[in-house]
Amino acid sequence: MKLTIQNPPIKAASLILMAMLLVFALPNQSSFAQTESGEIHQEVDEMPMPSDGIDGWNDYLAKNMKYPKAARKANVEGRVLISFVVQTTGEISNAEIVSGIGGGCDEEVLRLVKESPKWKPGKKDGQVVNTQMMLPVNFRL
Repeated sequence: MKLTIQNPPIKAASLILMAMLLVFALPNQSSFAQTESGEIHQEVDEMPMPSDGIDGWNDYLAKNMKYPKAARKANVEGRVLISFVVQTTGEISNAEIVSGIGGGCDEEVLRLVKESPKWKPGKKDGQVVNTQMMLPVNFRL
């Protein structure tokens, strides 16, 4: 089911805020990476990135994010924090909401991350590793 947003300027403002957050927060994000030996690293040398870069990720969000009708009706705003793993193949797995706001926003973030294009995997000591990511997504009316 596809929802349409009746007030595009509000959607654009929300997406601009998210884009700014991603541009400034994603490259500095601390992460945990699990190697084949099971060791967990608090940081990787190269963070995973969306395959089309930050601009491509922002385009993906702009084209695919839908403010849930229930959240809009109830004036739900806030930040959803999602955790997921970028596999060595660039696939996303283990997506789960760490902190949600309800109203369908949590499910929308899960959908966006699970359906996102492949990512460039993270690297530790020159080796591609599975990397745990934490990503905030803001919803503003």
